[in-house]
Amino acid sequence: MPFYLPDDLEATLWAESPMFYNPTNIDIDAKGRVWVTEAVNYRNFNNDPTKFFHHPKGDRVMILEDTNKDGIADTAKLFVQDTSLVSPLGIAVIGNKVIVSCAPNLIIYTDENGDDVPDKKEILLTGFGGKDHDHSLHALFGGPDGNWYFNTGNAGPHIVTDKSGWTLRAGSVYAGGTPYNRKNEGNMKSDDGRVWVGGLALGLHPDGTGLKVLGHNFRNAYELTMDSYGNMWQNDNDDEVAACRTSWLAEGGNAGYFSTDGTRTWQADQRPDQDIFTAHWHQQDPGIMPVGDRSGAGAPTGIVLNEGDALGEAYRGMLLSADAGRNVIFGYHPRREKSGFVPGEKTSFITSLSSDNPMYVWNDSAANTHKEKWFRPSDVAIGTDGAIYVADWYDPVVGGHQMKDTTGFGRIYRITPKNKTLAIPAIDLSNIKGQIEALRNPAINVRYLAFEALKQQGEAAIAPVKALLKDANPYIQARAIWLLAQLGAKGIAETEALLKSDNDMIRATAFKALRISVPDIMPYALQLQQDPSSLVRREVAVALRDIPFDKSGPVLIELIKQYDGDDKWYLNALAAACAGHEEQLYPEIVQLMAGDTGPGKWNAKMSDIAWELHPVAALNDLVLRAESASLDTTARKKSITAIGFIKDKKAAEAMLSLSKSKLPDVAETAAYWLAFRQGNDWYDLLDWDKAAVNTGYQRKLAAMKVKMRGMLDEHLAADARKRRTVELARDSIGGQMLIGLAADHKLPEALIPAVEEKIFSNPDLAVRVQAGKYFRQPGAQSAFSIGEVVALRGDAAGGKKVFATYCATCHRIGKDGNDIGPELTNIGKKFDRTALLDAIINPSAAILLGYEPWLVNTSDGASYFGFIVSENKQSITIKDVSGQQHNIAVNKITTRKKQEKSLMPEPSVTGLSAQQLADVAAYLEQRGK
Repeated sequence: MPFYLPDDLEATLWAESPMFYNPTNIDIDAKGRVWVTEAVNYRNFNNDPTKFFHHPKGDRVMILEDTNKDGIADTAKLFVQDTSLVSPLGIAVIGNKVIVSCAPNLIIYTDENGDDVPDKKEILLTGFGGKDHDHSLHALFGGPDGNWYFNTGNAGPHIVTDKSGWTLRAGSVYAGGTPYNRKNEGNMKSDDGRVWVGGLALGLHPDGTGLKVLGHNFRNAYELTMDSYGNMWQNDNDDEVAACRTSWLAEGGNAGYFSTDGTRTWQADQRPDQDIFTAHWHQQDPGIMPVGDRSGAGAPTGIVLNEGDALGEAYRGMLLSADAGRNVIFGYHPRREKSGFVPGEKTSFITSLSSDNPMYVWNDSAANTHKEKWFRPSDVAIGTDGAIYVADWYDPVVGGHQMKDTTGFGRIYRITPKNKTLAIPAIDLSNIKGQIEALRNPAINVRYLAFEALKQQGEAAIAPVKALLKDANPYIQARAIWLLAQLGAKGIAETEALLKSDNDMIRATAFKALRISVPDIMPYALQLQQDPSSLVRREVAVALRDIPFDKSGPVLIELIKQYDGDDKWYLNALAAACAGHEEQLYPEIVQLMAGDTGPGKWNAKMSDIAWELHPVAALNDLVLRAESASLDTTARKKSITAIGFIKDKKAAEAMLSLSKSKLPDVAETAAYWLAFRQGNDWYDLLDWDKAAVNTGYQRKLAAMKVKMRGMLDEHLAADARKRRTVELARDSIGGQMLIGLAADHKLPEALIPAVEEKIFSNPDLAVRVQAGKYFRQPGAQSAFSIGEVVALRGDAAGGKKVFATYCATCHRIGKDGNDIGPELTNIGKKFDRTALLDAIINPSAAILLGYEPWLVNTSDGASYFGFIVSENKQSITIKDVSGQQHNIAVNKITTRKKQEKSLMPEPSVTGLSAQQLADVAAYLEQRGK
């Protein structure tokens, strides 16, 4: 298979089936061998084991090696085959321990005598959700600090007790995907008192104690990686809506896939003005981390940061993110941004496609015949020789717990520089010199072994480790910092000295390293609280989260004072450190940041902090900002949003008051939040029957605006857009929005057939009336001949029933009916039967003055159809076919057009027959006589 990759690199086929099958994850050991977890028995509930390659004795872990050093694997060895291994998704080889991730268990196989056969099996942790599920337990690795790190997807619940008795309880509203994932729930508290939801990044001591959540609210980050500075990176799946991401993960970060308590999906929380990507990751909610790179549609898998120099200096520091859906491994060069990091510009590092496939669909039938789309990189790893190894699942489909390759075929590729041989080094951990050299190795779990070995040397290792601080490779410098902090009192002293380094990356890493080794870090926090680098100060804020407030409070105030008004990562860290003490801190923060300046004149710093913390104590200030005509609509909306996140009766009452504001944008936004919060945080805080707000209508309007955004989103797959189109066409509000788009020539042509299929059966008469102007009605009957209907004998009694069913919705006769259209009490005095039938059959031929219908479209996607009953410079009021009046701000109107079509439907729209027309004409002819 040909590949596209940088001109100075080459990819060679290193191994393939039958040496192994269906690789899900790989790791490299100290001998340079590649270990592979297989998923041959993949989702047997979806993939018939009688038709697909199957291992009755369980899935396997294989060891592959290039024994003759020709750059191609020539031996394959079975390490273990175990019935408890059902599609394991992760492997780490750390010395003689092989840690396999296979929900519900994190398993350690120990090879005590070095014969590549496990002598002991131990369940290190159990209780992870996601048995036989893609969104489950993923690979572990050894971090630069000596701890272990791993992650799990959102197929909870995850109820896991570590070896010290500490229990994690995490879940979400997500269930399904496999027969074993039936129950899950959010809003559970772990033993740290915090609510963790969705997918998780986790840390653990090697002895199974110290389980700790380092990030949460993912969908299904397939793998976690960490560079030698301790910076975590991940990618994550979307929800089939072109919203995959690659992100730097700050400690404690909330990625925003579910609501913060895990009880609602992103779809339930999507606000009318939000695009899918923003809503998918809750990017406009307090407490949510910046998402990083939007990589589009796909199926992200393995991820690693290359810290070696073997490929050339251009590739040192490159973040490699595999995407099995897109047939690519993306390359990024991360860069600093404020106190955090962003992935940087995305490139296709290696791909089987001549051009990118950003509109990837997981079950693309074209892949059955296009073999270049069978390249499905499931993992990427760095070898001890500095080469890059890529595992290829090799299948026409990826996702949906499905596969189509019945043979379980798989491959591993090796990427090296052209015209350069990379040799696998001999790792010698028996002496300090060999250990130092191994610490320099680019293979993550190999250098971890060196860390552990040097740590055992104690102060004897200080001098050679300290020498690494001058290494030309900054990642090697960082490894030395972590190790120095664990080499006794003298090593700690050396690390403390680094807190004064000119390099803020070194200062930040030294502080993090001291957090591991020194019980009381407050002296360091005090030392760094005014550090000129926001990166360093953010790390101090992160550390304060776990320190009692009576000790951390003064430092926290000092850190808040230095917020620059434009650093989301810093703001996130401050909020996490303030958690549980917002009410107490708020008055002091206002005095510190705003002084005597009123809320209406706050700067970005104060308004951001009030929004991020949103304590009850801030309510009055937020209301003042929300009502301020001197602020722009963005600032007012931000204040209303902050109120929407205050779970208190006073906040609900304030929002109710704001929904009646004379500022149209305020009233509209507040009405949305009332409707939304009625179903969750505020459901028991107001007497909703007395609130006098049509929350049901507001919820429906918001939902339809969201569907319209999705329908118009060119990043979505065609089927997803069509599905949203049909949902709009079936709904009264959604149908009117489609009419508005058609009138403005903004409805994509490809979606018109889907509209025409459903809109003529829309429950709203006004929508059906207008639809005839813009769409063709399938199977619609031809126009009636007036002469033929006049010739029929009409039955007035039957006509009265026709009138009550079809006409009284808008017209009144005497006391019966409604006064939306002209009154017909005396219509028989004005028209004879022929004229009546002409008016009924051709309602748009002569529209009465005052009953001209208007179509009004607004900037937020809403559309209104009816009669304009009042108008001034600020707003117009339009009465729709149901008699409901809508007040619309003039500055929100994008188009307003008088319609040639009457509000009264043609008979073909209502389905009336010629005889029914004759009957109703006979009945009307008698009125007033």
